[in-house]
Amino acid sequence: MKEYLYTGLMDKAGSLSIENVILNFVAACILSLMIYISYRVSHSGAVYSRKFNVSLVMLALVTTLVMNVIGNNIALSLGMVGALSIVRFRTAIKDPRDTAYIFWAIAIGITCGVSDYLMAGIGTFIIFVFLVLFGVVRDNERIMIVMKAEADKVDDLDKEIASFFAGKAIMKLQNVNKDKNVAELIYEISETILKKREKANGSFVPNFSAKVGIKSVSLVRQDEEINQ
Repeated sequence: MKEYLYTGLMDKAGSLSIENVILNFVAACILSLMIYISYRVSHSGAVYSRKFNVSLVMLALVTTLVMNVIGNNIALSLGMVGALSIVRFRTAIKDPRDTAYIFWAIAIGITCGVSDYLMAGIGTFIIFVFLVLFGVVRDNERIMIVMKAEADKVDDLDKEIASFFAGKAIMKLQNVNKDKNVAELIYEISETILKKREKANGSFVPNFSAKVGIKSVSLVRQDEEINQ
């Protein structure tokens, strides 16, 4: 029984030939290029990282290398798992979609490493189409309206804000100092609503900056790219 288990653990009969190894890497390179294209298309602005995109391709190739080395050797696979378990990643993920791309690259490396090109090709094509179609979805960016005004103008200003944005501006902060006759107001509005109301009522900042009692008006974009 011990000899049987030892033979099973140390079996290297599944070692790949040079031709198979090269073919596995070629397939991994071709399929990982689809990851590169998909990531480039579905990311933009500060979220897009060229280095991370290249790292996805390298991750697929490294995983292919690991699978080529492991082959059917169970003992080597267990040792590889133990060795890789000490690796710790400290790079922050900027976009939740990046996690999906990491698993996609690993999946390509595994399937190409075991020479299952059909599964790798079909899976990559389906994921590529899905991410290209839905990866361009963007969150509706939020705009923070920051205003400073005279304290006795707060009620009138609140009514004018509600009128300008048709009641869709959300009050986030109202700080009034009557001794200094100063009030700080912060509203939140979506970019879509802001553009729509500005098209109907004119530009927001110039209109409100010219009003009596208004000291300053600022618009601050609050989206995921800036927050990260």
